[in-house]
Amino acid sequence: MESNQRQEQLIVFTRYPEPGTTKTRLAGLLGDHEAAAVQKKLTEHTILQARKLLEIYPVTITIYFHGGSREKMRQWLGGDLFYREQGGGDLGRRMDHAFADAFKQKYHRIVIIGTDCPGLKAGHVKEAFAALRRNDLVMGPATDGGYYLIGLSRAESSLFENVSWGTETVLAETLKIAAEKGLSTDLLEILSDVDRPEDLKHINYNPDL
Repeated sequence: MESNQRQEQLIVFTRYPEPGTTKTRLAGLLGDHEAAAVQKKLTEHTILQARKLLEIYPVTITIYFHGGSREKMRQWLGGDLFYREQGGGDLGRRMDHAFADAFKQKYHRIVIIGTDCPGLKAGHVKEAFAALRRNDLVMGPATDGGYYLIGLSRAESSLFENVSWGTETVLAETLKIAAEKGLSTDLLEILSDVDRPEDLKHINYNPDL
């Protein structure tokens, strides 16, 4: 029997924290450098949780990044992880591409997480993989109407097409598509993302974050 590590992949979507290119909705309040610092810390929190997951549940971890380079990403987050560029297109196209790559590599259960959710813990990701043993789709709803996690046990590109990315209807639209396609679905705990200035309360923001 294959090990979990061969069957399951955790994909982390993030950006290299270059000032002026990340967390631009926070930059108006914080400035480019502080906004990039928030991105950096949120990503490091997410990677810490991914490493904690490895201690209790072996999976393959791949970082899909935008900006920077593989060398910069390895220097930042460590050389023991796998790195791939996200590629072009909107968020849906990039996630669909990542899922397709993982299924081509014969992974059975794949989970994608972003790096905007300070409340995300290793336990949430473990719960998502467990849900995929019983369901086609698992999602982690965000309080802003989007989602912080999505996992699949079978490919379904329609979930990433004609969705109003960056709006408060993303989760609802995706669940509607899933229902139309007959996908069995499970939902995790609702958590908050940090995208806009009003979201900074979720990380008790201060300049030394």
